[in-house]
Amino acid sequence: MRHRQMRQPRLAEMVSDDLREEILAGRLRQGESLPRQEDLMARFNVSGPSVREALRILETEGLVTVRRGNVGGGTVHLPTSARVAYTLALVLEAERAPLADLGSAVLELEPICAALCAGRADRADTVVPALREVLAEQRGLTGDTAAFNQAARRFHEVLVADCGNATLGLVVGGLEQVWSRHEEEWARDAAASGAPPDREVFDAGLRDHEKLVDAIEAGDAARASRIAVRHLDATQRYTGREDAARRVRSRLVR
Repeated sequence: MRHRQMRQPRLAEMVSDDLREEILAGRLRQGESLPRQEDLMARFNVSGPSVREALRILETEGLVTVRRGNVGGGTVHLPTSARVAYTLALVLEAERAPLADLGSAVLELEPICAALCAGRADRADTVVPALREVLAEQRGLTGDTAAFNQAARRFHEVLVADCGNATLGLVVGGLEQVWSRHEEEWARDAAASGAPPDREVFDAGLRDHEKLVDAIEAGDAARASRIAVRHLDATQRYTGREDAARRVRSRLVR
């Protein structure tokens, strides 16, 4: 019986695997400099090209920023939801996904996060103060379309990020950021057109946010979910979710 010879991992992959593990385990911290190339060569007993290729692998993954030149090395970056959002946007653009498709996903998933916020035992000390802080900012911006929209999008991003479930916070948060960047473009275009802010629509959105925070504070998960569904559907329709010509564009998220 012939046995297939197992491929030994390339040296660069072995080096990048080791450094990646250190970054994710927290032994190499955000903003910290990696050792010099010469030190990495000595540590792993590999050549300069292997170290440089390992750093390129990590740079592609967004875990380091490589310094060019004789000294070399790099700066550590922890994974972020922003990178998840950009990756999602790239894939959706490659699939030519309509913006309505993205909006529908957010409409299905964000209410789950709203319900989870209401179910947090520590909601009075965590998510509720954070949401009320954004609400206070929103109340003073109803006369500025772009600024009001940015504050409104922060409200939704905080809601998802503070839902208490790390996986949903990351995945739904990525989708939320992609949607936010497209909605912010709509708001900038509306402001640039010279059209006056739609105070009635903004006031309705603000009231929905206030009701949603009240439901979360009261621990009423079912009501929080219902308010979120109704509010998201209304605001997405207003900002053009159903425009068949609009598709996801990754450049807005980069």
